[in-house]
Parts: sequence; structure tokens; C-alpha cells
Amino acid sequence: MQFDFAGALPLADGRYLARAPEPGEEESVLVLKRIGAPRAAPRRRRRGREVEAAGEPQPLALTRVTTVRAFVPFEDPAEAARWLDEAFEAEETTEVLVAEGLALLNQALHAQAVATANPNSKVELETEAAERILLGFGSGEELADSQFTEAREVDTSPGSSRRRRREEELRPQERVAAVLRGREHLDACETLLLRARADLDSGRDREAALQLRVGLEALLIELKDALADPDHENDMGTLSERRAEAGEAANTALKGDLTPEQRTQTEELLKLSERVLRRRRVLRG
Repeated sequence: MQFDFAGALPLADGRYLARAPEPGEEESVLVLKRIGAPRAAPRRRRRGREVEAAGEPQPLALTRVTTVRAFVPFEDPAEAARWLDEAFEAEETTEVLVAEGLALLNQALHAQAVATANPNSKVELETEAAERILLGFGSGEELADSQFTEAREVDTSPGSSRRRRREEELRPQERVAAVLRGREHLDACETLLLRARADLDSGRDREAALQLRVGLEALLIELKDALADPDHENDMGTLSERRAEAGEAANTALKGDLTPEQRTQTEELLKLSERVLRRRRVLRG
């Protein structure tokens, strides 16, 4: 996968080798390359220099990010071309590959934020942030230089995926406007559960379990009487009954890795919590 992002990313240009935690597991390569870097800024002055009020803004550089699935080499270009055809025949396959590429990049961005102890560093990037996304194949030398033997552009326009269609159904722009005008507020549980989802999707199970415990406690209080709806009441009852599972998983996370059962429980409880929040947004309009 190759992603073009406007502007600079916190990561320095170069090639990064990524391996799964277990020995002999999958190996990937992350390549970052700045393209069209703007001219260097002048020395700082005591007084700002004058500019035209209606002047055109300076062009931004592009950061080209290439993620290489080095663990699945092809026998020859013909096999690679067939794979590319098959990948574009199924929307689900393309979405999985895009998500896989973004996950590798976000893993590196998260490590950069922690390594620099910068809480304001941009940690998670989404498909919508990319100016262009390509899927293709090439030789090791080509991919290391952000080039392909053959590539095709992935459609990222609004409504091109099921996820974006679901987001459109929730009308997030209307809620943003309501929040900015002070007509609506964001609950603490929404932020906490959003962080839990980002951690879980990125493989940070311990962090997800810790976020879920406080997020679930906040949800049970903040949304207790949010809707007069039987499904809402049933889901809230289930979450209340299973809150001990979230607490046990969080306690385990303080000492080490979750068990497979606890990881599954964390995923189930998070999905159920997200369903409660989604139902409230849909029913409230």
C-alpha cells in the first residue's frame, strides 16, 4: 500500500523494518519519503515580515508512505498481476489491505509519540487523511524507492466503503456544529471508549483494557436514563452484569498480557458499549 499525506509526519524519512512479536512471524517494511519539500523558513526575526493579505499560501510537501508486505513474495510478475486483479474485485480485500497498511504506519506513529514523550503528536491517521492511496507490487529496489512495477488507485471517495457509509448515517457534522454552539456536550465515556477502540485495533490490548474499565464505568452512569428504549435498557443491563469482566481484565493488564479469554471479553464489551453510543446518536437524530 502507498499513502500520500499532505504536509510532514512526525517520523523521519527512511526505511523501517517491522516484525511481529513472535519469532518467525510476518515481516513488513515501512518506507517514508518527503516529496516536494517547501523551501526552508527564513531565520527568525524580532518583527514579522510583511506579506500580502490576499497572497497565495505556500505549497505543502507530501509525505509518501509505502508499506510492504515482505512476508508474501510472489513467484513472478504474472502471479503478482493476478493477485492485484483479484484484490480489486473484492471491496473487502482492498479495505483489509488498506487497514493493514495504516495499522503499520499508526504503530510507528504511536511509538514516535511515546519515544518523544509528546502527548500532542498525531498518533492515528485515517484513510480520509490521505490525498491518494495506491495498491500495487514491485521489486525490493522499486518499493524501497517508493516505486511500483504496477499499481492502481484505491477509491477513497465518500460512500466508497461500508464504514464511511455508516459514518454518514450518523451525521457527525451536525453533532460537531451542536457541540461548538454549546447545544450539546461530549460525554467522558465517548472519549475513553474511543481511546480503547484505537488501542485495541492497534494491538495494544493492555491499554485497551485499562481504558475500557473507566470508559464502561462512565458510560453506565452517563447513559443510565439516556433513552426510553427496550434495546437500550437490555444492553445497559448486560454491561452492568459484565462490568466485573472489564475490571478483571484491567487488573491483569496492570501486571502483564491479557489472556485470550480476556481479550475476547474486552472486544465484546467494547462493541456492546459502542452499540449503546451508536443507538443514542441514531435515535436522537
